[in-house]
Amino acid sequence: MFRPRNDFTYLMPVHFGGGKFDAGTLITQRSTALTLTYETERDLLENYIPEGFELLAPEVQVSFNRFTEINWMQGGQYNLINVAAPVRFHGTKDRLDGAYTLVVWENKTAPILGGREQTGIPKIYADIEDLHIVRPHYATTVSYEGNTFLTLDFEAAGPITGEDLDAVKSQMASMNTLGWRYIPKVGAPGAELSQFVLYPQGMEVESAQAGTGTLRWTEQTPMQNPAQYYIINSLAALPIKRVTQALLTEGTAVLRAMGARVIE
Repeated sequence: MFRPRNDFTYLMPVHFGGGKFDAGTLITQRSTALTLTYETERDLLENYIPEGFELLAPEVQVSFNRFTEINWMQGGQYNLINVAAPVRFHGTKDRLDGAYTLVVWENKTAPILGGREQTGIPKIYADIEDLHIVRPHYATTVSYEGNTFLTLDFEAAGPITGEDLDAVKSQMASMNTLGWRYIPKVGAPGAELSQFVLYPQGMEVESAQAGTGTLRWTEQTPMQNPAQYYIINSLAALPIKRVTQALLTEGTAVLRAMGARVIE
């Protein structure tokens, strides 16, 4: 009969096997990232920040990533939209600053499953267009079953060089991504497992462009997006006061998935 090994890590279905756990495992992938950060209302954004965290600034960061040459996917690729806010975690043992992940959309199943179960990142599915590029203009849309709910537009102003580029490289070399790993009980209300997780990662930036950007959330009805409409509408209700940063970067993303840990 099948028996799990204590030195292995598994995803469901467990009985077909897993892999030997190695805390030093690195996920590497080529990355084209478009990031827009905007100021919003603090009181409204704090509705989505759990107790134990402090919102450091009333800002929402929306990042598109095109990942290619992914080592664990044998050279595969997928697209991602990450929505996060800057926070400080005040725990009984841990105190750290990072980006609290509000939601992540991805357009392939495999990274969604690992990210949710192993590292507590709230990943869900959407159709995410590759960047449409007519330089200096870049754009993408995010939809579900034909219903577009997010549009990103960027106009590059030119490459970032010198000390400014060094600052971007330093800022993105190491990032504390924070998630809430929540597993509901079976047949009862409440959580079987509820814990905050630190998922360390970073990007080795090779080039960067500054510019101007706009984004638009489009509210959805339950008919258009039955499982996600309330998430999208909550984000759409956050006013976009002004875009504070618009950045396009190229490089290699390095994710330390097996180096993630529970924070307390």
